[in-house]
Amino acid sequence: MTSEPKSIPELLRQRVSAAPDKPFLFSETDERQYTYKEFEAAVRRTASLLASNGIGKGDVVSLLLPNSVEYVIAYFACWQLGALAGPINSLLKTHEIDYVISNSEAKALLVNSEFLPIVEAIRDEVRPIILQFDDEAGNTDEHGLETDLSCDDEAIIIYTSGTTGKPKGCLLTHGNLIANARQITSWLKFTEADRLLTMMPLFHMNAVSVTTMSALYAGGSTVVSPKFSASRFWQIISDYQITSFGSVATMLSMLLSTYPNGVPAGLQTEQLRFAMCGSAPVPAEVLRRFEETFNCLVIEGYGLSESTCRSTFNPPDARRRPGSCGVPIGNEMRVVDDEDRDVPDGELGEIVLRGENVLKGYYKNDLANETAFRNGWFHTGDIGYRDADGFYFIVDRKSDMIIRGGENIYPREIDEVLYQHADIAAAAVIGVPDDLYGEEVAAVVVLKPGANTSEQEVIDYCKARLADFKCPKTVRFVEDIPKGPTGKLLKRELAKMFTP
Repeated sequence: MTSEPKSIPELLRQRVSAAPDKPFLFSETDERQYTYKEFEAAVRRTASLLASNGIGKGDVVSLLLPNSVEYVIAYFACWQLGALAGPINSLLKTHEIDYVISNSEAKALLVNSEFLPIVEAIRDEVRPIILQFDDEAGNTDEHGLETDLSCDDEAIIIYTSGTTGKPKGCLLTHGNLIANARQITSWLKFTEADRLLTMMPLFHMNAVSVTTMSALYAGGSTVVSPKFSASRFWQIISDYQITSFGSVATMLSMLLSTYPNGVPAGLQTEQLRFAMCGSAPVPAEVLRRFEETFNCLVIEGYGLSESTCRSTFNPPDARRRPGSCGVPIGNEMRVVDDEDRDVPDGELGEIVLRGENVLKGYYKNDLANETAFRNGWFHTGDIGYRDADGFYFIVDRKSDMIIRGGENIYPREIDEVLYQHADIAAAAVIGVPDDLYGEEVAAVVVLKPGANTSEQEVIDYCKARLADFKCPKTVRFVEDIPKGPTGKLLKRELAKMFTP
């Protein structure tokens, strides 16, 4: 039996040794594909490019790239040298990108030509070496570049969304990434026969951990798509014989809207085992309709960048519990009160984590580390509960909780009710300032085509199903709800709708 690797390059070497000619990486845009051996060669070529520009162990390399095989190769090239990959959210504004690059003290920036105008706009502030990286095949040098690495060496610096204050750089180690890939692979029973689809953005850990590193750990393969396309989705599943894919609730809703009658005829999707869903909870009604329409299980999980990606998953079988984010897949998990005492099953508290997938710490941020790692546990800021069978339920972000006249209100509970309305396609609830109560409940709603429901009808619908203090006092109808690339609601954008 092969020993557990101490670093990601060691893991890749093990896979190359076991099955050099097995296909590992596919490019959905241009049909390129790499066997394990060819992928390792591409990684070494790109590592040589970085090394020739002075990059070595401990250096940070910022990555500003579209979803592509080049993005995956860039990650592994950094790891080959012992450098830290610093993925940048390409949807950020220029000043936000400048902050991530400068705060991480990046020594180089690998950038695709489509993002060069952004880099030009901040060139005076950006100090790293700028390397255009459109096509890995342009590199021909392939040195060995072996680096002595351990599981404690840092592999990624990824910045949190920064809903409050400046984003924080999460430091994830080789051990973190390998542990989470092992946990996911073991729990979901991935094997070398699995082929995973990456359509989540590779600048987030979901795509890196769930559909890339897990595919590598299992000895399977992964297909990279530039972005989610509802119109092409089932064709891709059929063409590449995808067995599972990473997604968010928004994608499932879009597929239901695009294919109300199920999978188009003539496509081969029998091999599809389940959809993995995370980043934001799936409304119960969306989950039910998706499974009924497409005969495909939805396996919800929970995690965050600070836990590499996944901390829980539902079991991929009959024990699965819709509405729950599942059970821990290899780390420890508790629900605690404000004094860090365990709360009884069924009672709300903050989710705290401990385990080998939990980040090493925040980069040069002692205060954040002291706050987050109180009493030896990582405090997630997420509110939830555990039922008597050990299944966890996430209610809301602690920071998203609405406090109306001293009453705690969790927006997700109201979201679930709104999604059950026959005329509502999507909904989101936020708290808005109120002179009398401190905060008041407001709803943002997207109606289904042809629907003509009024604000008062929506409010009355909620009043029939919720305590009055939880019901929205105002409703805004919009064509779309602003979301980030992983499906998280952009609360600040929503709040602007209610600003006088």
